[in-house]
Amino acid sequence: MTTPDHGDRVTRPGSGDVETHLAGIVPARRREDAQSVVALMREVTGAEPVMWGSSMVGFGRQPYTTADGRQREWFAVGLAARRAALVLYGLTLGGSHAELLEQLGPHTTGKGCLYLKALDAVDPSALRALIALSWAENHADAVDSADS
Repeated sequence: MTTPDHGDRVTRPGSGDVETHLAGIVPARRREDAQSVVALMREVTGAEPVMWGSSMVGFGRQPYTTADGRQREWFAVGLAARRAALVLYGLTLGGSHAELLEQLGPHTTGKGCLYLKALDAVDPSALRALIALSWAENHADAVDSADS
């Protein structure tokens, strides 16, 4: 098994406790939304969450190659509770899933990120489908099987 190269990346998988991190999120609404999304991601992916850095919760792993040819690793899907919005990672890579994003409800997107201001304002079935599709596309399942 090869060890992934995190290079000079500051954000790496760590040993932080996800539940403790989630419990410390303020305000309460953002905390509750983050806890709900972590529960949903856990259910959909069947994976356990891992803290990446001090503020991101990731599920699974996704190897990728940088422009300089180095093999790196990131989580397949994940989230961070930011002041302005709940940020979900890995759900909009390469402009994917446009139909589901239309169905989702109020959101904005960035490079690979989905920003939600209020979880109760979005369609839960569309969010579940986005997570499931993204997990299937992003998660390094074949790598996991080979490591076993």
